[in-house]
Parts: sequence; structure tokens; C-alpha cells
Amino acid sequence: MHFKRRTHTCGELRENNIGENVILHGWVDKRRDLGGVIFIELRDRYGITQIVFEPTFNKESHHEAKDLRSEFVISIEGVVRKRPEGTENPELETGQIDVMVNKLIILNEAVTPPFPIRDDIDTHEDLRLKYRYLDLRRPKLQKNLLLRHRMYQLTRKYFDKNNFVEVETPVLMKSTPEGARDFLVPSRLHKGKFYALPQSPQTYKQILMVSGLDRYFQIVKCFRDEDLRADRQPEFTQIDVEMSFVDQEDIFQIVEGLMKIMFKEIWNKELQTPIPRLSFDEAMEKYGSDKPDLRFDLEMKNLNHIFHKTEFRVFKDAIDSDGIISGLLAPGCGEYTRNQLDVLTDFVKGFGAKGLIWIRVKQSDSGLELESPTMKFFTDEEKQNLIKELNAKAGDLIFILSGNRIKTLNIAGQLRLEMARRLDLIKPDAEPKLLWVTDFPLFEWDEETKRYYAMHHPFTSPRLEDIPLMETAPSKVKARAYDLVLNGNEIAGGSIRIHNSELQAKMFKVLGISEEEAQTKFGFLMNAFKYGAPPHGGIAFGFDRMAMIFAGENSIRDVIAFPKTASGISLMDDSPSFVDEAQLRELHIKVR
Repeated sequence: MHFKRRTHTCGELRENNIGENVILHGWVDKRRDLGGVIFIELRDRYGITQIVFEPTFNKESHHEAKDLRSEFVISIEGVVRKRPEGTENPELETGQIDVMVNKLIILNEAVTPPFPIRDDIDTHEDLRLKYRYLDLRRPKLQKNLLLRHRMYQLTRKYFDKNNFVEVETPVLMKSTPEGARDFLVPSRLHKGKFYALPQSPQTYKQILMVSGLDRYFQIVKCFRDEDLRADRQPEFTQIDVEMSFVDQEDIFQIVEGLMKIMFKEIWNKELQTPIPRLSFDEAMEKYGSDKPDLRFDLEMKNLNHIFHKTEFRVFKDAIDSDGIISGLLAPGCGEYTRNQLDVLTDFVKGFGAKGLIWIRVKQSDSGLELESPTMKFFTDEEKQNLIKELNAKAGDLIFILSGNRIKTLNIAGQLRLEMARRLDLIKPDAEPKLLWVTDFPLFEWDEETKRYYAMHHPFTSPRLEDIPLMETAPSKVKARAYDLVLNGNEIAGGSIRIHNSELQAKMFKVLGISEEEAQTKFGFLMNAFKYGAPPHGGIAFGFDRMAMIFAGENSIRDVIAFPKTASGISLMDDSPSFVDEAQLRELHIKVR
């Protein structure tokens, strides 16, 4: 089959091309037959051009065009003309012209697709993922992948300009579980032994600092065998960054430089720096989240000081057990019905709350009054202080939750988001909000296993002034760790690392990792530290999540070419799949 090279793409022709002889290639998007004249919208990734088959212009090509159907791949040759007056299409960039066809070549026919190749289709996601090669023809998904490509190029250009070296780290590595499960790869040559796919290149990038490379970055695939949701995939992409001889401020400066470029080039917005900062404790207390959405103003309040003399058993127990009483004002919601309040009570119970105290704020002759079944437990002074602390007005609604500090704040944070949705406070055109969250706890206690775990990873450095607390009060130790949050999504996280063997050994001890286990899992890194490791730190961006937000999508599946479903299945190529017995025997594996 012979066809000529195209002269233009389907998004390129304009009025200044009128009269030119052109060659276009693409897919048949739409077909209309109007009394013998056939109109085809021809599509490629650059756009759509209307082509016209008219028997008086070219009888042969008009006859051949009668066989054209949706998604046929064709090549045409013709003459660009100005569309007849009144037939222009302002929705297309090529809408002022069309092409009169004098030669048609059908490059490939197509069966009827299972769904139309359009953005406004109401098709189940599973069907779109099964026929992902068709789904990817839709303009929106192509636009998302082009945006992702652009973000890659901006990233590489920025880090190269700032003296970073892109180094590829191994995909087959040692299994060093750090939280999520590893994906394991059996070795055929070494019976009974396994490689792991990297959850991140953490140990390698630290070794690159020991190697003297100073500034490293990589756009890298990572793998975690964990339960999925909208913003998770078993394989995902990170922008991985590590720097030597730095402190937290150096990391912030580099990251903020990249974000300024992304905001300008992708959204055409000027990002004001430095980016605001909140400590972990402040973020939890005010917003009930370590990744707070600051696009709306609802702010929680710590009410412990108001009820420090309370005899109300629920509040007294919370204060006595070092817990918290957290209040949230819902403006203008004082008319909520009892049924609406019961729905909200069930909502917080779904997250583990024992109950929800709600209080209506009403106007009376003597001033503001509080109305609630719990008011009999409050003194007049507590009522007035509560109104003042929350700046409550007539017609408002107050919510109060109490109990274990972190658990209660997390639940209150979920209630804050729910009320923002109900009050329609998160506008699609709201100004994007970036935030640094700092000073995370170094350790978190797990009640089930009765041991401490690293909140970030075991190579995160404690604040230097907190090192003495590691053996006496681990829960009070703060980490030199930081997260970057955009519109309520964590898009990057990192830390200053431990760079000497003695402190690293102390960290492993608190985590209950024996010297033998540490040597088995991380011995290569510990040994590297003995040969002059520089102070170093870094950060890793969740690139898929970042692309999702910049593209205005709600799921990372819409910015990944070939994603898995929520259960980790690729519907298009049916993976994971069974393998034959011979392959298993070679790998010394038997499936039970």
C-alpha cells in the first residue's frame, strides 16, 4: 500500500492555507452524508479537520468515501477552501476551512468501537480500561498525556539547570520492607532467592550521596504491593531528589523553584514564595489532617482551655487522658433538622467516633444562646467562652468531638471536609493552595503490635535537640521531615537523612530492629556510612498525583497511559495472569 507523506496535521490548517494542495492522515471521527455530499471529520492527536467528498469535484473519491465508517484510518489528498458562509465551526481551530478531497486511500478498516471516541461519553470505567487503546484516542486523555510529557520536560530542564545529575538506579534490588509490601521477583540462577522491585530508590540515592555525586534526581518507577484507591497504583512514578551538604531550607528553595515553574507554565499563575508552613501539630489541630486543604476557611479550634474545669464526664476524661476537645463552626447551618444531624453523627461514627455533640446558636433578647441536649452540662461561663472562641453568630451550628488526640483530630478533619462539601466551599476555580507541613513525629506507636514504627522511613533524622529523647520518650521526638501539600493532596515528602552509623543504630533500636536484622537488611548502607557520608537530605514527588491535580482530574488513572483497576488488574492485557508449569519449575516455584 503506497501513500504519500502528510503535509500537515489535522489541527494545523488555517485560512492562510486556502488554495493549497495538502495531504492529511488520520481516523474518521464523524461521517455525515447530506444529499450526496459526504462530510468527514478527520482526527489525529493534533486536532480535527473537516474533509469533503463531492461528486462534482471528484467522482471516484466520492464513490470510495461511501464505505467510510467511524475509526477507519485514511489518507487523503485535496485542496483547502474557505467554508461556505454560515457553515463555519468556531469550536474547531480549523473551523474556518475544509478540504475538498480528490484522492482517498483507506489505510485500514475498523470494526464498530464499543463506545464513541468522545470526551462526553457515559461509559463504565472498566470498559474504557479494557479498550484502553481506544480510550486513549479521546482528546481529553491525549491532552493529559501531553501535559504529563510537558511536566517531564520542565522537570528535567529545571534540575539540569541547577546542577543535578540524573542517575538510573536498579529495578531489581534487595528486599528491604519499609512499610508497604514488596513485589518479589524470583531468581532463576539463585535457587530460593528473590529480588524486590523498589518501593523507592531510597537506599541507592543515599549511597549516591556517599559516592560524592552531590545533587541527584531521577524520574523513576516505584512499586508497592498495597491496597489501591483513586490516587494509588501498584506502580507509580516519582521525581526523586537528593542533595549533599544541605539543610531543610536548601531543599525548600529547590522545590519552590520547581513549583514556581510548574504554576507558571501549566496554569499560567504566579506562585508567591516562600510557600506557607505549618507544623504537623498545627495542621492537625486546625484542620484535622497532615495534608490540609486550605482552599476554604473552616478551621477547627482546640477547646481544652475552655473546659479545663469541666465536670462533664466526656470532656473531663478526654483532658485527663491527654486527649483533646475539638470544635468546628458550621456557619449558617443552625437550621439543620434532627435527621440531618443524625446523618452527620453516623458519618463521624463511621470513622470511629463514639458520638457527635451539636449545638445550635440562637438569638434571644438577652443575646446569643446555645441550644443542645448537652447544654445542661455546660456552665454559663463555658457557653460564653465557647461562643467567643469560635466567633459564633446567630444561625450557626457548632460541632464538638473529644477523645484520643490524633484519632479525634482526624475525625474532626473528615467532618470539616464533609461540611465544606455540603456548604459548597470548594469552588472549581478556587486559587490553588500550596503548603509545607513540617516537624512530623519521628515515630508512631502501633497498638496492635505494641511497637514503634518510623512515620516516614528509618533513615529520617530526628531533630538534633530531640536525640536524647529517643531512648526515654520516643513519642515526643520530632523528625526533620516535611511534606508538600497542594489542594489537600500530599504531592511530595522528604527529610534530612541520618548520615552516621551511630545515630542510625539508635534509630533501629527504637524500631525494634536488632543489629543482626539491620545488618541483613541494610548492611550495605550502614557500611557505606563508615566511609565518610556527607550530611544529606532529599524529597520525592508523587508525579502521577501532581499530574492529576495540574490536569484537573480526580483520579490518577486519567493521567497514566495504562493503569490498573482498583483491584490491581490490567483489563486490557489481562494481567496478572497464570504462567505455565515449565516457567515455574525454572524458577524453583510451586503454587499452592
